[in-house]
Order: sequence, then C-alpha cells, then structure tokens
Amino acid sequence: QVQLVESGGGLVQAGGSLRLSCVASGRTFISYTMGWFRQAPGKEREFVAAIIWSGGSTFYADSMKGRFTISRDNAKNTVYLQMNSLKPEDTAVYYCAAAARILLATLLTKPERYDYWGQGTQVTVSS
Repeated sequence: QVQLVESGGGLVQAGGSLRLSCVASGRTFISYTMGWFRQAPGKEREFVAAIIWSGGSTFYADSMKGRFTISRDNAKNTVYLQMNSLKPEDTAVYYCAAAARILLATLLTKPERYDYWGQGTQVTVSS
C-alpha cells in the first residue's frame, strides 16, 4: 500500500521560505506522477506543482512559477517543494499526491487523477 507522509509546514513571515517534504513508501515510484496541491479554508483543492518521477519533468501552476520548485530524491523516495517569497495568500494545507501512471500535462493539474494522498501539512504565512 502506498503511503505518503508530508512534513515541513509551519508559520513563516511574508517573504520567507519553507521546504516541504513528502516521503513515499510501498511501491517503486519510477512510473509515477507526484504532485503537490493545496487547499485553503472555504476553497477548492488547487494544483501547485508536479513532477514525473522518471526523467524529472516538472510542471507548475502559473502563480507558483519562479517562486516554488519541485524536486525528488530517488535514493530517499522523497519529493520536495521548495517555496520562496511566500505570500499570505499561500496559506493553506499542502498535500502530496501520487498517481500510478505518467499523467499528461493537461491532466496532472486535476486532483481526481491522483490515486494516493498524504495527510497534509499546514503552511501559514503572516503579513
């Protein structure tokens, strides 16, 4: 059974940085798509970034480009989300997700395309 465990959330001032980690276990993830989503209170779950485990191709929501970086460490079975220049509107619960296939770019932004989810980690950005 696939398990995803996020960590690294917390409280940070606007302009600060955080690095989220997602440790994946239970499978070989070479043919998986890994994504980060976020959900603020009263809002729908929103795509943040994704990475194709094999090859490392990355994809970002427009509002995160240039500020967020997704990466993976094969040896540690871990996906990271480096978040810089954080804004109060980045405040949300951030979720790691895994899809047991390589998703097309037009599909990897959709949460319903992912098969497994972590429990989420809270990120709060103060102004």
